[in-house]
Amino acid sequence: MSETQRALIDRLTAACGGSYSPEVRRRYFISGPQWAAAYQGQALFHAPTRDPVSYQEVIRQYARIGIPCWATHDTDVIPTETLLTDAQWEIVADIKKNLDQHGLRCSMVTTETFYHPVWAASAAAEAPEVREYAARRLANTVEIGHQLGAQFAVYWPGTLGYLVQGAIDETQTIRWFADGINAACERDIEVARQMGRSTLKHCLEAKPFEPQAEIILPTTDAMLAFIASGLLQHPEMVGVNPEYLHELMWGAAPRAALARALLAGKLWHFDINDGYRLKHDVDIAVGLVNPLDWLNVLVLLRAHNYNGPFNLDYKPPRTTSNYGVFQVSFPTAVDRFITLWEMAGEALADPVIHEATEALKRGGGGKGAAAELAAANRELLTLHELIAHRLFQILVGQHRGRTYAP
Repeated sequence: MSETQRALIDRLTAACGGSYSPEVRRRYFISGPQWAAAYQGQALFHAPTRDPVSYQEVIRQYARIGIPCWATHDTDVIPTETLLTDAQWEIVADIKKNLDQHGLRCSMVTTETFYHPVWAASAAAEAPEVREYAARRLANTVEIGHQLGAQFAVYWPGTLGYLVQGAIDETQTIRWFADGINAACERDIEVARQMGRSTLKHCLEAKPFEPQAEIILPTTDAMLAFIASGLLQHPEMVGVNPEYLHELMWGAAPRAALARALLAGKLWHFDINDGYRLKHDVDIAVGLVNPLDWLNVLVLLRAHNYNGPFNLDYKPPRTTSNYGVFQVSFPTAVDRFITLWEMAGEALADPVIHEATEALKRGGGGKGAAAELAAANRELLTLHELIAHRLFQILVGQHRGRTYAP
């Protein structure tokens, strides 16, 4: 029965058509996280629905699909008890061997500072021994990243907050959090010098809530303010890793958050997924909920020459089998991203959008009082809606003459 069902999945996947070859997929700076492929379908109220998957299998499958880069938390691949011991380097060496064997690069490493009970009060807890342990863990991840050839380190301070008000001093907690980032950057400078490599790009990832009720640094804007606060010893080494859904969760416009990060020169890494406003972190694959918004996001990034990674930070649905994770979920997620990226290029080159945009920039030529200026531009402003309609046409292929019979 299982083989029969898999054959059905394969046949219908092929019937969908429109897939890219692994060679084409490798042209894009797309990274596949260990945690996304190894996610077993568990949640707060839900038991796992899939079997565990090793990093060896994830790397092998990413190579087969054509995902060129791999990313990981430290504890995704190294047990907590093994970290900071000599035994961790045996695992790191085996990961490197597997990456080299399958032609993948490690693009990013990150430290798990949210799951283990030691982080119950965050990595910036009141207890100095916890903060000292956190600093060692962060510095250790930097060393692992250099050994694996990573370019980026990402920090998600998911427990940096509280469930009950008044329990912590927020200003002191932020200072302690800065101490951890400073320790990572200092170790990075030292290891990079020893190995003759560039330092990593350290990227902060914000989230408005969950698992804590109140997060102290909940948005990309908060992270940008933190970087500029004067608390960091090397602010030039620290940027942001916005996640599409994290900005959407609190009701914001991801494109606007990305624009502010671009203006600050701090948009270095981007987690891509999809979901819903004002709800939890469902981590649906890119383009399955908000494809038009995603097209707009990629138009912005292409227009401003973003060349950082696109990290597939999503969770295959609990209803997807282990087989389906690599046969359907990841290939289709990559292909939707590539299609939307190429559509964004079409939008930037589209003569209708170009002419409408230039006309709006020239203005109506009015002079004098406010009423006259408003009258001079009244008709031109209709072009805003026309541009939006044109983007929809590009999304569904109508700009190529596609129509639907009544």
